[in-house]
Amino acid sequence: MTRFRWLAILAALIIAVPSLAPSPADARAGGGSGSGSRGSKSGDAPAPTQTAPTAKPVERSTTPQQKSPSANPANTAAAGAKPGFMQRNPFLSGLLGGMLGAGLIGMLFGGGFGAGLAGLAGMLGFLLQIALIGGIVYFAVRWWKSRNGTPAAAFAGAGAGGGTPPSPNSAQPEATPMARSGLQSMLGGAGAGAGAGAASGFATPQLAILEADYNAFEALLKDVQAAYSAGDLARLRSLVTPEMLGYFSQELSANASRGVENKVTDVKLEQGDLSEAWSEGPIDYATVAMRFSMIDVLRNVADGRVVEGNEQVRTEATEVWTFLRSQGGNWILSAIQQT
Repeated sequence: MTRFRWLAILAALIIAVPSLAPSPADARAGGGSGSGSRGSKSGDAPAPTQTAPTAKPVERSTTPQQKSPSANPANTAAAGAKPGFMQRNPFLSGLLGGMLGAGLIGMLFGGGFGAGLAGLAGMLGFLLQIALIGGIVYFAVRWWKSRNGTPAAAFAGAGAGGGTPPSPNSAQPEATPMARSGLQSMLGGAGAGAGAGAASGFATPQLAILEADYNAFEALLKDVQAAYSAGDLARLRSLVTPEMLGYFSQELSANASRGVENKVTDVKLEQGDLSEAWSEGPIDYATVAMRFSMIDVLRNVADGRVVEGNEQVRTEATEVWTFLRSQGGNWILSAIQQT
Protein backbone atom coordinates (compact mmCIF):
# COMPACT_ATOMS: atom_id res chain seq x y z
CA MET A 1 0.00 0.00 0.00
CA THR A 2 2.87 2.36 0.90
CA ARG A 3 4.41 1.77 -2.54
CA PHE A 4 1.21 2.79 -4.33
CA ARG A 5 0.93 5.89 -2.10
CA TRP A 6 4.40 7.07 -3.17
CA LEU A 7 3.55 6.49 -6.81
CA ALA A 8 0.42 8.63 -6.43
CA ILE A 9 2.43 11.46 -4.82
CA LEU A 10 5.04 11.31 -7.60
CA ALA A 11 2.34 11.48 -10.29
CA ALA A 12 0.76 14.50 -8.61
CA LEU A 13 4.12 16.31 -8.53
CA ILE A 14 4.71 15.58 -12.22
CA ILE A 15 1.35 17.17 -13.04
CA ALA A 16 1.66 20.14 -10.67
CA VAL A 17 5.27 21.31 -11.21
CA PRO A 18 4.91 22.34 -14.89
CA SER A 19 1.82 24.38 -14.04
CA LEU A 20 3.81 26.34 -11.41
CA ALA A 21 6.56 27.31 -13.86
CA PRO A 22 6.21 30.63 -15.73
CA SER A 23 4.55 30.17 -19.10
CA PRO A 24 5.56 31.97 -22.28
CA ALA A 25 3.68 35.22 -22.59
CA ASP A 26 2.97 34.93 -26.33
CA ALA A 27 1.46 38.42 -26.04
CA ARG A 28 3.80 40.14 -28.48
CA ALA A 29 2.48 42.21 -31.37
CA GLY A 30 0.27 39.89 -33.39
CA GLY A 31 1.10 36.89 -31.19
CA GLY A 32 -1.43 34.08 -31.34
CA SER A 33 -3.59 35.34 -34.21
CA GLY A 34 -3.45 36.14 -37.91
CA SER A 35 -4.65 39.51 -39.12
CA GLY A 36 -4.20 42.08 -41.86
CA SER A 37 -4.35 42.12 -45.63
CA ARG A 38 -2.17 40.73 -48.44
CA GLY A 39 -3.90 42.50 -51.30
CA SER A 40 -5.51 40.11 -53.76
CA LYS A 41 -3.74 37.21 -52.01
CA SER A 42 -5.42 37.75 -48.64
CA GLY A 43 -7.41 34.54 -49.06
CA ASP A 44 -4.40 32.49 -50.27
CA ALA A 45 -1.80 30.68 -48.22
CA PRO A 46 1.71 32.15 -48.65
CA ALA A 47 4.26 30.10 -50.56
CA PRO A 48 6.05 27.62 -48.24
CA THR A 49 9.62 28.22 -47.12
CA GLN A 50 12.16 26.37 -45.01
CA THR A 51 11.44 28.63 -42.06
CA ALA A 52 7.66 28.29 -42.40
CA PRO A 53 6.56 25.28 -44.50
CA THR A 54 2.96 26.08 -43.59
CA ALA A 55 1.10 29.13 -42.32
CA LYS A 56 -2.36 29.60 -40.87
CA PRO A 57 -4.80 31.71 -42.91
CA VAL A 58 -5.54 35.33 -42.11
CA GLU A 59 -8.31 35.31 -39.49
CA ARG A 60 -9.14 39.02 -39.45
CA SER A 61 -9.01 41.13 -42.59
CA THR A 62 -10.85 44.05 -44.12
CA THR A 63 -10.08 42.71 -47.61
CA PRO A 64 -12.98 40.60 -48.97
CA GLN A 65 -11.87 37.05 -49.69
CA GLN A 66 -13.16 35.65 -52.98
CA LYS A 67 -14.58 32.16 -52.93
CA SER A 68 -13.42 29.62 -55.43
CA PRO A 69 -16.06 28.58 -58.02
CA SER A 70 -15.57 24.99 -56.88
CA ALA A 71 -17.11 25.95 -53.55
CA ASN A 72 -20.55 26.04 -55.20
CA PRO A 73 -22.31 22.77 -54.22
CA ALA A 74 -24.16 22.64 -57.54
CA ASN A 75 -20.92 22.88 -59.49
CA THR A 76 -19.28 20.29 -57.26
CA ALA A 77 -22.15 17.85 -57.73
CA ALA A 78 -22.17 18.38 -61.49
CA ALA A 79 -18.43 17.87 -61.71
CA GLY A 80 -18.58 14.73 -59.59
CA ALA A 81 -21.43 13.08 -61.53
CA LYS A 82 -20.22 10.17 -63.68
CA PRO A 83 -21.34 10.25 -67.34
CA GLY A 84 -23.55 7.44 -68.60
CA PHE A 85 -22.53 4.74 -71.07
CA MET A 86 -23.96 6.59 -74.07
CA GLN A 87 -22.23 9.83 -72.99
CA ARG A 88 -18.89 8.03 -72.77
CA ASN A 89 -19.42 6.40 -76.20
CA PRO A 90 -20.96 9.02 -78.51
CA PHE A 91 -20.05 7.15 -81.71
CA LEU A 92 -21.85 4.01 -80.57
CA SER A 93 -24.91 5.95 -79.48
CA GLY A 94 -25.04 7.74 -82.84
CA LEU A 95 -24.69 4.45 -84.71
CA LEU A 96 -27.52 2.82 -82.76
CA GLY A 97 -29.69 5.89 -83.25
CA GLY A 98 -29.04 5.83 -87.00
CA MET A 99 -29.90 2.13 -87.28
CA LEU A 100 -33.14 2.62 -85.36
CA GLY A 101 -34.07 5.64 -87.51
CA ALA A 102 -33.30 3.79 -90.76
CA GLY A 103 -35.46 0.81 -89.70
CA LEU A 104 -38.38 3.05 -88.79
CA ILE A 105 -38.11 4.91 -92.13
CA GLY A 106 -38.13 1.56 -93.95
CA MET A 107 -41.32 0.56 -92.15
CA LEU A 108 -42.99 3.86 -93.00
CA PHE A 109 -42.29 3.41 -96.72
CA GLY A 110 -43.51 -0.17 -96.77
CA GLY A 111 -40.14 -1.89 -97.12
CA GLY A 112 -40.13 -3.22 -93.57
CA PHE A 113 -37.68 -2.66 -90.76
CA GLY A 114 -35.02 -4.92 -92.38
CA ALA A 115 -35.07 -2.99 -95.63
CA GLY A 116 -34.24 0.22 -93.84
CA LEU A 117 -31.34 -1.45 -92.06
CA ALA A 118 -30.02 -2.87 -95.36
CA GLY A 119 -29.98 0.63 -96.85
CA LEU A 120 -28.12 1.92 -93.78
CA ALA A 121 -25.57 -0.90 -94.01
CA GLY A 122 -24.82 0.04 -97.61
CA MET A 123 -24.28 3.66 -96.60
CA LEU A 124 -21.97 2.62 -93.72
CA GLY A 125 -19.91 0.45 -96.07
CA PHE A 126 -19.43 3.38 -98.41
CA LEU A 127 -18.33 5.64 -95.51
CA LEU A 128 -15.88 3.03 -94.24
CA GLN A 129 -14.29 2.81 -97.69
CA ILE A 130 -13.80 6.59 -97.75
CA ALA A 131 -12.30 6.52 -94.22
CA LEU A 132 -9.91 3.72 -95.21
CA ILE A 133 -8.68 5.60 -98.28
CA GLY A 134 -8.26 8.81 -96.26
CA GLY A 135 -6.26 6.95 -93.59
CA ILE A 136 -3.88 5.49 -96.20
CA VAL A 137 -3.30 8.95 -97.69
CA TYR A 138 -2.69 10.46 -94.23
CA PHE A 139 -0.05 7.91 -93.24
CA ALA A 140 1.60 8.17 -96.66
CA VAL A 141 1.98 11.94 -96.26
CA ARG A 142 3.42 11.55 -92.73
CA TRP A 143 5.90 8.96 -93.96
CA TRP A 144 7.01 11.23 -96.80
CA LYS A 145 7.50 14.21 -94.41
CA SER A 146 9.52 12.17 -91.92
CA ARG A 147 11.68 10.81 -94.78
CA ASN A 148 12.50 14.39 -95.82
CA GLY A 149 13.43 15.39 -92.24
CA THR A 150 10.48 17.70 -91.47
CA PRO A 151 10.33 17.87 -87.61
CA ALA A 152 7.09 17.45 -85.75
CA ALA A 153 6.13 20.78 -84.18
CA ALA A 154 5.10 19.17 -80.88
CA PHE A 155 8.63 17.87 -80.24
CA ALA A 156 10.68 20.87 -81.42
CA GLY A 157 13.63 21.42 -79.10
CA ALA A 158 12.79 18.36 -76.95
CA GLY A 159 14.97 15.40 -76.08
CA ALA A 160 18.43 15.02 -74.65
CA GLY A 161 20.79 16.97 -76.84
CA GLY A 162 18.24 17.17 -79.64
CA GLY A 163 16.49 20.16 -81.13
CA THR A 164 17.60 23.75 -81.15
CA PRO A 165 17.93 25.77 -77.95
CA PRO A 166 15.16 28.29 -77.31
CA SER A 167 15.86 31.80 -78.50
CA PRO A 168 16.17 34.61 -75.94
CA ASN A 169 12.91 36.10 -77.23
CA SER A 170 10.92 32.88 -76.87
CA ALA A 171 8.29 32.64 -74.13
CA GLN A 172 9.67 31.29 -70.86
CA PRO A 173 7.69 29.55 -68.06
CA GLU A 174 6.25 31.94 -65.52
CA ALA A 175 8.56 32.44 -62.57
CA THR A 176 7.43 30.89 -59.30
CA PRO A 177 7.77 32.67 -55.96
CA MET A 178 11.36 32.56 -54.69
CA ALA A 179 12.08 30.88 -51.35
CA ARG A 180 15.38 31.68 -49.61
CA SER A 181 16.65 30.00 -46.47
CA GLY A 182 18.93 31.02 -43.63
CA LEU A 183 19.68 34.22 -41.80
CA GLN A 184 22.34 35.06 -44.40
CA SER A 185 19.62 35.32 -47.07
CA MET A 186 17.77 37.94 -45.07
CA LEU A 187 20.94 39.99 -44.72
CA GLY A 188 24.06 40.32 -46.90
CA GLY A 189 23.52 36.95 -48.55
CA ALA A 190 20.50 38.33 -50.36
CA GLY A 191 22.89 39.92 -52.83
CA ALA A 192 21.22 41.70 -55.68
CA GLY A 193 17.78 40.25 -55.13
CA ALA A 194 16.47 38.53 -58.23
CA GLY A 195 19.88 38.11 -59.82
CA ALA A 196 21.27 36.31 -56.79
CA GLY A 197 18.21 34.06 -56.67
CA ALA A 198 18.69 32.97 -60.28
CA ALA A 199 22.38 32.29 -59.74
CA SER A 200 21.67 30.06 -56.74
CA GLY A 201 19.15 27.97 -58.63
CA PHE A 202 16.01 29.50 -57.12
CA ALA A 203 13.23 31.00 -59.21
CA THR A 204 13.11 34.78 -59.44
CA PRO A 205 10.16 36.49 -57.73
CA GLN A 206 7.86 38.81 -59.60
CA LEU A 207 9.33 41.72 -57.61
CA ALA A 208 13.07 42.06 -57.06
CA ILE A 209 13.91 42.26 -53.35
CA LEU A 210 17.27 43.88 -52.62
CA GLU A 211 19.55 43.86 -49.60
CA ALA A 212 18.14 47.21 -48.46
CA ASP A 213 14.65 45.67 -48.44
CA TYR A 214 15.77 42.78 -46.24
CA ASN A 215 17.37 45.24 -43.84
CA ALA A 216 14.10 47.19 -43.73
CA PHE A 217 12.13 44.01 -42.91
CA GLU A 218 14.45 43.18 -40.00
CA ALA A 219 14.28 46.75 -38.70
CA LEU A 220 10.48 46.72 -38.87
CA LEU A 221 10.38 43.46 -36.90
CA LYS A 222 12.26 45.13 -34.04
CA ASP A 223 10.60 48.55 -34.29
CA VAL A 224 7.05 47.21 -34.35
CA GLN A 225 7.69 45.00 -31.30
CA ALA A 226 9.32 47.92 -29.44
CA ALA A 227 6.49 50.36 -30.20
CA TYR A 228 3.84 47.77 -29.31
CA SER A 229 5.67 47.00 -26.04
CA ALA A 230 5.70 50.70 -25.18
CA GLY A 231 2.03 51.12 -26.16
CA ASP A 232 3.16 53.90 -28.54
CA LEU A 233 0.32 54.15 -31.09
CA ALA A 234 1.84 57.30 -32.60
CA ARG A 235 5.02 55.39 -33.43
CA LEU A 236 3.05 52.39 -34.70
CA ARG A 237 1.13 54.66 -37.07
CA SER A 238 4.30 55.18 -39.11
CA LEU A 239 5.22 51.49 -39.11
CA VAL A 240 1.98 49.67 -39.95
CA THR A 241 -1.12 50.05 -42.10
CA PRO A 242 -4.24 51.67 -40.59
CA GLU A 243 -5.84 48.22 -40.48
CA MET A 244 -3.00 46.72 -38.42
CA LEU A 245 -2.96 49.83 -36.21
CA GLY A 246 -6.62 49.16 -35.40
CA TYR A 247 -5.90 45.55 -34.41
CA PHE A 248 -2.93 46.55 -32.24
CA SER A 249 -5.01 49.28 -30.57
CA GLN A 250 -7.67 46.71 -29.66
CA GLU A 251 -5.07 44.37 -28.16
CA LEU A 252 -3.47 47.16 -26.12
CA SER A 253 -6.89 48.27 -24.87
CA ALA A 254 -7.69 44.70 -23.80
CA ASN A 255 -4.40 44.54 -21.85
CA ALA A 256 -5.14 47.89 -20.18
CA SER A 257 -8.56 46.68 -19.06
CA ARG A 258 -6.90 43.65 -17.45
CA GLY A 259 -4.30 45.82 -15.73
CA VAL A 260 -1.35 44.24 -17.55
CA GLU A 261 1.23 45.34 -20.10
CA ASN A 262 3.32 43.33 -22.55
CA LYS A 263 7.08 43.92 -22.54
CA VAL A 264 9.12 42.55 -25.46
CA THR A 265 12.86 43.25 -25.40
CA ASP A 266 16.07 42.11 -27.07
CA VAL A 267 14.41 40.97 -30.32
CA LYS A 268 16.81 39.05 -32.57
CA LEU A 269 16.12 37.68 -36.05
CA GLU A 270 17.37 34.08 -36.21
CA GLN A 271 16.28 33.04 -39.70
CA GLY A 272 14.29 34.56 -42.55
CA ASP A 273 12.91 33.36 -45.88
CA LEU A 274 11.33 35.34 -48.68
CA SER A 275 8.04 33.66 -49.54
CA GLU A 276 6.50 35.94 -52.17
CA ALA A 277 7.06 39.35 -53.70
CA TRP A 278 4.69 40.94 -56.19
CA SER A 279 3.10 44.20 -57.32
CA GLU A 280 -0.52 45.25 -57.66
CA GLY A 281 -0.71 48.52 -59.51
CA PRO A 282 1.33 51.13 -57.60
CA ILE A 283 1.61 48.93 -54.47
CA ASP A 284 4.44 46.44 -53.85
CA TYR A 285 4.01 43.46 -51.50
CA ALA A 286 6.56 41.15 -49.89
CA THR A 287 5.72 38.18 -47.66
CA VAL A 288 8.57 36.99 -45.42
CA ALA A 289 8.76 34.08 -42.97
CA MET A 290 10.78 35.01 -39.87
CA ARG A 291 11.96 33.02 -36.88
CA PHE A 292 13.05 35.33 -34.09
CA SER A 293 13.89 35.18 -30.39
CA MET A 294 13.13 37.68 -27.62
CA ILE A 295 12.40 38.25 -23.96
CA ASP A 296 8.59 38.27 -23.82
CA VAL A 297 6.81 38.86 -20.50
CA LEU A 298 3.46 40.15 -19.29
CA ARG A 299 3.60 42.41 -16.24
CA ASN A 300 1.05 43.59 -13.75
CA VAL A 301 0.82 47.38 -14.14
CA ALA A 302 0.14 48.00 -10.44
CA ASP A 303 3.23 46.33 -8.96
CA GLY A 304 5.38 45.35 -11.96
CA ARG A 305 5.09 41.66 -11.13
CA VAL A 306 5.61 39.22 -14.01
CA VAL A 307 2.41 37.24 -14.50
CA GLU A 308 3.42 35.45 -17.72
CA GLY A 309 6.80 34.64 -19.25
CA ASN A 310 10.28 34.68 -17.75
CA GLU A 311 12.72 37.60 -17.81
CA GLN A 312 15.68 35.21 -17.81
CA VAL A 313 14.56 32.90 -20.62
CA ARG A 314 14.47 33.79 -24.31
CA THR A 315 11.49 32.53 -26.29
CA GLU A 316 11.26 31.87 -30.01
CA ALA A 317 8.44 32.52 -32.45
CA THR A 318 7.97 31.86 -36.15
CA GLU A 319 5.57 34.12 -38.02
CA VAL A 320 4.89 35.18 -41.60
CA TRP A 321 4.83 38.95 -42.06
CA THR A 322 3.62 40.75 -45.16
CA PHE A 323 4.92 44.24 -45.92
CA LEU A 324 3.68 46.77 -48.46
CA ARG A 325 4.91 50.03 -49.88
CA SER A 326 3.87 52.58 -52.44
CA GLN A 327 6.42 52.33 -55.23
CA GLY A 328 9.33 54.52 -54.20
CA GLY A 329 8.12 54.70 -50.58
CA ASN A 330 8.98 52.93 -47.33
CA TRP A 331 7.89 49.44 -46.33
CA ILE A 332 5.24 49.11 -43.60
CA LEU A 333 3.63 46.07 -41.97
CA SER A 334 0.42 44.91 -43.64
CA ALA A 335 -0.32 41.44 -42.19
CA ILE A 336 0.88 38.83 -39.69
CA GLN A 337 0.16 35.11 -39.97
CA GLN A 338 0.95 32.36 -37.47
CA THR A 339 2.62 29.06 -38.34
